Amino acid sequence: MMRKIVFDIETKNAGTNGKLDVRDLEISVVGIHDSKTDTYHCFLESEFGELWKILETATLLIGYNSNYFDVPILNRYYPGDLTRIKSIDLLHEIKKSGGRRVRLDAVAEGTLGKKKSGHGLQAITWWENGEIEKLKSYCLDDVRLTKELYDYALQHGVLRYISLGDTRDVKLNTSDWEEKDEASMTHTLPF
Repeated sequence: MMRKIVFDIETKNAGTNGKLDVRDLEISVVGIHDSKTDTYHCFLESEFGELWKILETATLLIGYNSNYFDVPILNRYYPGDLTRIKSIDLLHEIKKSGGRRVRLDAVAEGTLGKKKSGHGLQAITWWENGEIEKLKSYCLDDVRLTKELYDYALQHGVLRYISLGDTRDVKLNTSDWEEKDEASMTHTLPF
């Protein structure tokens, strides 16, 4: 049975001199949904040891813009190489099929009729103000949206997004999304 981890990270900062460079960003919190337990969890940096134990046993990572944002940032904290785990980046899949990048909010609204509960800059403010529960709630809301979008795409082979008031479809080939990848983890941690 596959252990799918849907995840999202929030950062403590927005970059240097107004430029978004993932090398400058620090993680405030990581939110996940674990298919093995069907539960949601958030991890602060001091709790990453527990997160690594879960990721080490994952067969699939699922995110939104995760190949270009979440994984590279999280990989700076992880003692192994998260790119060794098979992953599905929904934004990458949408761009590959539809030819353009689409915000999570537009896809969630078009596909699920739901909107995000905030935005990344609010998350930074919550971190700076010590509003950790708000930050965790926002992060887990994004994880829930990503999970629902993944499940919808898997079942229907399409995601929808809102653009200029119109709903547009992006057909996705999901046939290999849940095929087991033999080149799995490095299992670098001692447990």
